[in-house]
Amino acid sequence: MVEVQEAKPPGGAGAAPRIGVVTGLTAEARIATPLGLVAAGGGTPIGAATAAERLVAQGVKALVSFGLAGGLDPALRPGDIVVPADVLDGDCRHRCDPALAARFGDVGGTLLAEASVVVEAAAKVALFARTGAGSVDLESGAVARVAARHGLAFAVLRAICDPAGRTLPPAALVALTASGRIGMVRVLASVARQPSQIPTLLALGRDAAAARRALLRRVAQAAG
Repeated sequence: MVEVQEAKPPGGAGAAPRIGVVTGLTAEARIATPLGLVAAGGGTPIGAATAAERLVAQGVKALVSFGLAGGLDPALRPGDIVVPADVLDGDCRHRCDPALAARFGDVGGTLLAEASVVVEAAAKVALFARTGAGSVDLESGAVARVAARHGLAFAVLRAICDPAGRTLPPAALVALTASGRIGMVRVLASVARQPSQIPTLLALGRDAAAARRALLRRVAQAAG
């Protein structure tokens, strides 16, 4: 299910926003609303592509992949903002539009698009060594492909939530629903089965909050 939230358009009620923003979570979509027309795709590549196509159909002129990301570079800490110069998507490298990306901060580095969550810290180390990408997410590759298909500018604005040295707890892997919300019943059921994950889960929650605060600040700067 794709949810769309629309900001008050600049230049009058009938004006269409120039930028379409694709997020995984509905919470991320609320943060991104000042940037333009926003759609939450549920945190999967397929959902992101569907959300992006819906935004294109509504007349956006550029696409931005927005939200949380995992760290592959050990130097990146929770709350760090990444505005990559390109997205590595399998054998394809999508170049981000320099002018659009520069609206969100200093541009640099590569983000890796993966089809599934990178769970183990050892796997993150291996991906960093093999690709040189500093960060990873599930949506940016799909959004980049839609932008390329329609000849639209593309950029990424992400905040690190899950650092390179952390192996994700089981509850984090079942938390997200198809609508982009956190399914607390699933989380609690996972915790009941494996209470030992609670400290790591709490740390992840604190880091996610730090990442969201960083995104709020950066959106305020970009939209101001």
